[in-house]
Amino acid sequence: MNIMKFRPLFYVFSLCLILISIFSIVFWGFKSSIDFSGGSNWVMTLPSLPNQDSVNSIFQENNLDLPQIITNNQTYSLRFKNIDSDQKDKLVISILKLDPDYKELKFESLGPVLGKELLKKTIYAVILSAFALLIFIGSRFKDISFGSAAVLAMIHDTIILIGSFSLFGHFFGAELDSLFVTALLTTLSSSVHDTVVTFNRIKELRRQNYKFNWVELANEAVTETLSRSLNNSMTIIFMLLSLVVLGGSTTKWFATALLVGVICGTYSSIGVAIPLVLFFKRDKKKK
Repeated sequence: MNIMKFRPLFYVFSLCLILISIFSIVFWGFKSSIDFSGGSNWVMTLPSLPNQDSVNSIFQENNLDLPQIITNNQTYSLRFKNIDSDQKDKLVISILKLDPDYKELKFESLGPVLGKELLKKTIYAVILSAFALLIFIGSRFKDISFGSAAVLAMIHDTIILIGSFSLFGHFFGAELDSLFVTALLTTLSSSVHDTVVTFNRIKELRRQNYKFNWVELANEAVTETLSRSLNNSMTIIFMLLSLVVLGGSTTKWFATALLVGVICGTYSSIGVAIPLVLFFKRDKKKK
């Protein structure tokens, strides 16, 4: 199976995805949750099931910004800017008038400083993991081109996943939160795993067939590992699809981020990492 003959198409497709992601990030930005922007998250049960307008009117009466409301049967999750204890007490009195059976499940506040700290640590984690992978894979395969290709494929997946959530936020209201950070880091690990499996097969074939050129080795390695990679990925994709469609609102976007990451990581292992190795080998051959 001569998959590597489609390398130019892989380059063009990946470049288009990256450009769309960067365009969305630059011009549309993100819709951040309180995990990054700061604010309060108030979860309560209201058995009388009041509509959202009734809850919004309580905030208007107290001269507060309207909250973002997510409902799930009797459970109401409200997100809004930080308030002090006196303002919260007034809100509780008003909500008790709306529903005497009101019960608070959770109330938490997060300042913007902590949100910035979380974002900073996420960036550091991606940079450190990229540097560590470059050294480990390069030394493991005794060839820095393998490490460079794996790191570039990981950066490719990172940009596309972040860009996709910029698009989801613009069109569907998806928010960046701490669960997205978890999905991002999980995606990077699974993406590199598939890439290393294919790299290892190329290394084994290189020992057995040292007369083969790099393109032939890559085609043979991808052919032998493709079914395994697809089978593993599809089992995860089916599970994540069910979570996106049937899961609750709290896990919907987390599952969506994982779904995008798994699809992107499966593609990049074949369509980005391997073609980049061949590109580096071609440059070395010319020199």
